[in-house]
Amino acid sequence: MSEIHTGGCHCGHLRYQFSGPLHDIAHCHCSICRRVSGGIVTTWITVPASTFEWLKGTPAQYASSSSCIRYFCPNCGAQLALTTHLSPESIDLTIATLDHPEHAPAERHIWTDSRLPWLHLDEHLPGEAEETL
Repeated sequence: MSEIHTGGCHCGHLRYQFSGPLHDIAHCHCSICRRVSGGIVTTWITVPASTFEWLKGTPAQYASSSSCIRYFCPNCGAQLALTTHLSPESIDLTIATLDHPEHAPAERHIWTDSRLPWLHLDEHLPGEAEETL
């Protein structure tokens, strides 16, 4: 039996679930994630799109680049997911919107060339100048 994980936005308008293990989790340091989230880093989990479903609500969408669509709550503004045509078989979900983010520690850093020079976070994890997975 597969692990089922659930999450949602701050106001409860959006809920989602996916199945499978909690792995392929990365701290993203790109400037786009910083600007759309207002945070200094966004931590993502990549899951097969076939295991993901929206349980409640319909997210708003924003094309943050020519290859990426971000999904967020139209009520509270929480960023929950993104898809990219570079990897159409998967969806990335923000770890912070999981019901139990404490079970999903990051495994690596991505877009490290964009890392803020004063940020020191999980420095023991491997890093990639861009995302390679």
